[in-house]
Amino acid sequence: MARIFSIVLVFASLIALPAAQVFAADPAPPIRVGATVSLSGDLALLGRGELEGMQMWADDVNRRGALLGRKVEIVFYDDASDPEQSALLYEKLISEDRVDLLLGPYGSDLTYTASAVAERHNFPLVATGAAASKIWSRGFDNVFQIDAPASRYMDLPLEFAHEKGLTRVALVYSDEEFPQEVAEGARAKAREYGMEIVVDAEYPEGEMDFDQLAASLAGANPQVLIGGTYLDDSISLMQSLDRLGITPSLIAMTVGPAQKAFGDALGANAENVMGVVAWMRSGFLPMAYDFSYRYKAKYGSNAAAPAAYGYAGGQVLEAAVRLAGSLDHDAVREQLRTMTFRSILGPYRVDDAGRQLAKKTYVMQWQNGFRLLILPEDLRDAPAVFPFR
Repeated sequence: MARIFSIVLVFASLIALPAAQVFAADPAPPIRVGATVSLSGDLALLGRGELEGMQMWADDVNRRGALLGRKVEIVFYDDASDPEQSALLYEKLISEDRVDLLLGPYGSDLTYTASAVAERHNFPLVATGAAASKIWSRGFDNVFQIDAPASRYMDLPLEFAHEKGLTRVALVYSDEEFPQEVAEGARAKAREYGMEIVVDAEYPEGEMDFDQLAASLAGANPQVLIGGTYLDDSISLMQSLDRLGITPSLIAMTVGPAQKAFGDALGANAENVMGVVAWMRSGFLPMAYDFSYRYKAKYGSNAAAPAAYGYAGGQVLEAAVRLAGSLDHDAVREQLRTMTFRSILGPYRVDDAGRQLAKKTYVMQWQNGFRLLILPEDLRDAPAVFPFR
């Protein structure tokens, strides 16, 4: 009885103590992961998806029980789709906010400037939605790619065109790093197949009037149209092609066609357009259907590639931290450089410059109002509809 009474007295005395005395140590502070995201400007729709992917990854880590015994928090700023603004904000994340880890912004141009800041601080950065090889051609030690190289994006559509006997190719692309490198890779692949480039046209960033360009395509009569595009320009280009009745046998573009907004804007005119993507839920990638289901339940829309970029960037960073057993930048950098990993986006394996070696792309096509995986054929949801019209 005396023992029970003494325990009650101890417990009562603990209740009377201030909280700071009962709990001798505060919970460990969160691991803060810094990033800029495009919540305004030309890349706003894509940037929003990427941020949602990052936040979903952090929520999943925290539900699993944290990372190195600490919760994960995403610290982000809107870079307004501006490379210079992104660079300034990464400086703030590193120098003022003192974040522990970094994920990159959406887009090659923004990643190019952001990675220069990370390199100056010797701070490893996982590049989420960036594919331009120029980023990895500067001798940097701190930028690590998860996407496929831009120069390989059009390999599958051009292989398909070659198999169908098509020989006349038109290239149209925005004057930004990623589309320019998509076009460069397409030129090389077309030459490999003995195809003729009948139009090779670069247009300024933000261009929305494509009637003149479409007229030049009509005169050249291409069988294949390859577009290094984003969302708004891909929509405007298709509208100009429709006005002039231009119907190549195959149309394949980057970024734009993979977005639901592309089909919403074009309706029936989106039918049979191909889009090259880094991720689709039907691509037999790890956890793809689970991720897509949970993403839609959380955010109310189907997950597109930018969301997978954000989530996969977090997965790669998490794997490096767990293997390193710490947040030490040297240890995390070494793991990012040497580890192999399979994220929701696909395989991760980089060379000494941090350039992705293992990732491949997929081709989807609008069919009956749906985005269906058509290439590679062994993974397809449906066979390709050919020709375009």
